[in-house]
Amino acid sequence: MRARRVPGVEARAGKFPGPSLIPALTAIQARLGWLPREELEELAREARRPRYEIEGLVSFYPHFRTSPPPAVALHACHDLPCYLRGGEERIAELRERFGEGGPDNPGDVELVEVSCLGRCDVAPAVAVNERPAALSDVDDLVAAARAGGVGDAAAKGREEPWPNDPYPAGTGAAQRYATLRALRAGETDADAVVAALKDSGLRGMGGAGFPTGQKWDLVRGAQPGSTKYVICNADESEPGTFKDRQILATQPHLVLEGLLVAMEVVDAQEGWVFIRHEYGPEEHVLRAEIDALREAGLVGPGRQVDVFVSPGGYILGEETALLECMEGHRGEPRNKPPFPGSYGLHGRPTLINSVETFADVPVIVQRGAQWWADQGLGESVGWKFFAVSGHVERPDVYCVPMGTTVGALIELAGGVSEGRALGAVQPGGASSNFIGPERLGTALDFGSAAEAGTMLGSGALVVLAEGSDLLAASTNVLRFFRNESCGKCVPCRVGSTKAHELLVGRSELDDDERAQILRLEEAMRKTSICGLGQVALGPVVSVLGLDKGGAAARDQPKPGGEPAQPDR
Repeated sequence: MRARRVPGVEARAGKFPGPSLIPALTAIQARLGWLPREELEELAREARRPRYEIEGLVSFYPHFRTSPPPAVALHACHDLPCYLRGGEERIAELRERFGEGGPDNPGDVELVEVSCLGRCDVAPAVAVNERPAALSDVDDLVAAARAGGVGDAAAKGREEPWPNDPYPAGTGAAQRYATLRALRAGETDADAVVAALKDSGLRGMGGAGFPTGQKWDLVRGAQPGSTKYVICNADESEPGTFKDRQILATQPHLVLEGLLVAMEVVDAQEGWVFIRHEYGPEEHVLRAEIDALREAGLVGPGRQVDVFVSPGGYILGEETALLECMEGHRGEPRNKPPFPGSYGLHGRPTLINSVETFADVPVIVQRGAQWWADQGLGESVGWKFFAVSGHVERPDVYCVPMGTTVGALIELAGGVSEGRALGAVQPGGASSNFIGPERLGTALDFGSAAEAGTMLGSGALVVLAEGSDLLAASTNVLRFFRNESCGKCVPCRVGSTKAHELLVGRSELDDDERAQILRLEEAMRKTSICGLGQVALGPVVSVLGLDKGGAAARDQPKPGGEPAQPDR
């Protein structure tokens, strides 16, 4: 009998089967600091894979090095939250000191501007030999690197549990994981878990907002008895977005319990946390919790959980690009359908949810759907984590009731810095449209954000003070998308480049230029394969003074749609 043909996967024909060589490449670089030619040749021989396949991987992923690293690799973030806090001027100072021929660079420093490091709360941010820090720590870290090593950074902790944590502070794996234990003991069942998630109204907290219970039910019913996978998408790489970093650092037990409960519900044999490589401190916390789970007998044969470290690239937050990476290919998004729930990792049904989504599961199952619904304000349900950065006094992660207003969240973060008036807000990360100060009363929930012409997105609220050059700020965002495009589709690759060339260095446009930007935005939105190209010019259009009820507001992705990083 001929194998059933799955429509939409024709482009995968001819791709090399696994296992993925990315962990091997990552291990080589961790050992040597780069990927020497002889090591790649040896890997090709041992794995019986052609060199051109390996070179295709190395050339695609920005984390891989093909030349020896310097004594000091100094990376400085140039994206919006850092830009708003003087990053451009500080990078210029770094170039004077540490650039080629600079007085503080005798030839041992490599200074590179990079995209978001996920440290927007200490902006402007840097990394020295991959250790993240505030730019103010540069001198100490450079000295440490020259002396032999910068050491490991510690994850940012928290003494009191967040309000979505049902477990007392200080308890370990032996006292936690009550939801998982009850499910395995038969005290509750998969039907009850799915019903609780559906009744709670929990939606994907990574950006897409797809109903969580419905997604779990779809994967649960896909190909009964077949191999299945569950993946936690911890690859948040969007400027202004760092809430998942803090959840991983302070609630690894909830993330892993949510993932393990999902594995039980959909009958998956393997679970993965796909984490960005810049989150080294948080990765250590996560691995330590997995070790504690093994000691407690909660993971093992039949229910394996592991960590997959991303080799870099914002596009990997798109769920199918993530799957391509895990399978060992270049991280280029797949055409849909089929969707991962029916044809995911290695062609098997795969459940993918974000860090925050998984972290909310235990408390909902334990305390009930009504309890979760009661935590929100107005018609909103539950708690919501936000990363707040930019022109505020206290950039940080805040957990507030869903439905909290934009103005209330800004006040919680200390208000606009230096007592200035508000100029604009990006409420849902780099993918979301800017809104003005007249929207301070907008409730931060899926529906209200969409009505305001923007979206809840990745839960990253970036504040701009009055007087900020909004066109320059939105051009900064566009540069990020241009740089992070995988290049697979022409509209995204070419359109983002053309638009950036037109906008860079400009504070205003004439009517013809504005019309050209609008045409580019429409072409990219309607013809790009994935959400990156579809939203790349949205922030720019939103600050050009277009009709708020027109293209900018109407075409912002709606709840359940697909922003640039769908449901991480």
